[in-house]
Amino acid sequence: MLQRIIFCTAVLLAIASVILLALFSPVPHRKNSTRHWLALSLYIQHPQVGGPVPIPVPPWAATGALIFHHTLTEGPENTSRVIGKAQGFIIPNEHFAHSAFNIIYFMFDTHKYSGSISIQSKNVGHKNKEELKVVGGTGSFAFARGHAVFAQTNGEKSNLDATYHIKLHLKFPNRSQIIPE
Repeated sequence: MLQRIIFCTAVLLAIASVILLALFSPVPHRKNSTRHWLALSLYIQHPQVGGPVPIPVPPWAATGALIFHHTLTEGPENTSRVIGKAQGFIIPNEHFAHSAFNIIYFMFDTHKYSGSISIQSKNVGHKNKEELKVVGGTGSFAFARGHAVFAQTNGEKSNLDATYHIKLHLKFPNRSQIIPE
């Protein structure tokens, strides 16, 4: 009988605590649902090849696909601090212009940021300045959306040898804390 009384008391206390928690729990504030913005400026450097002379590559518009692996730096000089990598696979053929494969990935590995950003490159117009959509990210950039402005910084004739200045404007939905800028 004593066990039954103890059991019923425990059940009543559990039910009462659930009801009290539901009634007196703090309600989330509307301020936390605002979007937080982050602006980054970086550069894509053409890889410096050492040793034997590289084999010339035809212009990317004439080939079937552009596959690249470049470095991301803080400044425009190729001696600037490396902050990550830029990789991509783009098929410029008009049949694949809207392909889901046309994505550029930025991978960051710094003390401040660690993760990746995915940039959709469906509508590349082969201009010296492009504005593309940021469609997601991982790590420090989880759920990032926004846009990336690519601008060629040097007057190179070939887009393969060009250095690009990238301005990222990212927004993060429902972040509980503000991202430092």
